[in-house]
Amino acid sequence: MIKIGSTYDLEVVKQTEFGVYLDAENLGEILLPTKYIPDNLSVGDTVEVFLYLDSEDRPIATTQTPKAEVGEFAYLKVKENTQFGAFLDWGLDKDVLVPFAEQHRPMTVGHSYIVFLYLDNQGRITATSKIDKVVQEDDQHNFYPQQKVDLIIANSTELGFKAIVDQSHWGLLYKDEVDQRLSFGQSIEGYVKYIREDGKIDLSLKSGRQIRDNYSQVILDYLRDHDGYAAVHDKSPPAQIADLFGISKGQFKKAIGGLYKQKVITIEKDGIRLV
Repeated sequence: MIKIGSTYDLEVVKQTEFGVYLDAENLGEILLPTKYIPDNLSVGDTVEVFLYLDSEDRPIATTQTPKAEVGEFAYLKVKENTQFGAFLDWGLDKDVLVPFAEQHRPMTVGHSYIVFLYLDNQGRITATSKIDKVVQEDDQHNFYPQQKVDLIIANSTELGFKAIVDQSHWGLLYKDEVDQRLSFGQSIEGYVKYIREDGKIDLSLKSGRQIRDNYSQVILDYLRDHDGYAAVHDKSPPAQIADLFGISKGQFKKAIGGLYKQKVITIEKDGIRLV
């Protein structure tokens, strides 16, 4: 079923002086105005369009690309405040409205906010900045460790940064594991680090492999600075490993296991040695 607020490839069925009509199936024929028509578009061709409602609440098509579609979050700037609410720039000629009742706090022209797009009771595309009522924080998801995900940085806490994971759930980036500057509303790629027993999602900006490579480099740097030898091995106490390398015993064992397989080090009875 074709819906308002999404992008589709639709067939041109009629040409007129003010545009072409597209077959939108259950929505009927929808106008693509002349100013949005690509060169050499003819009846029978297909064209990628986004569907929304015009100022008279009639379905209409555009070849402009919105910054978000219905059911998605985006970081958008306020262009105007009116008696109806705040209008945001979302990439189309027609701005999207955030009604006063859907503003988490009063919006200021020129400022940007994370919003979620939805269809109101009249089927018009509308935005809300009350994202806490939309982002899910339950265990009903299919995320798994080391999965690559898209993140939107949405808040900061004592522990770190809350992020929207793949347009659906909350996740957490721990601040002591973030080595770059993050800003509110920033879109960035990340990884699922761990799924807790309650289903909550711990995140990382590095893949498991990147993290292991970093630990390996720490160990290699130590060996090179200490005549190629460290008097620790996989049976050494965790505190001793942490004192030398600043990593856990589990991280150490995975790192030296990889280095051993690459024949970069040897594992001896009393320590590890650079080859």
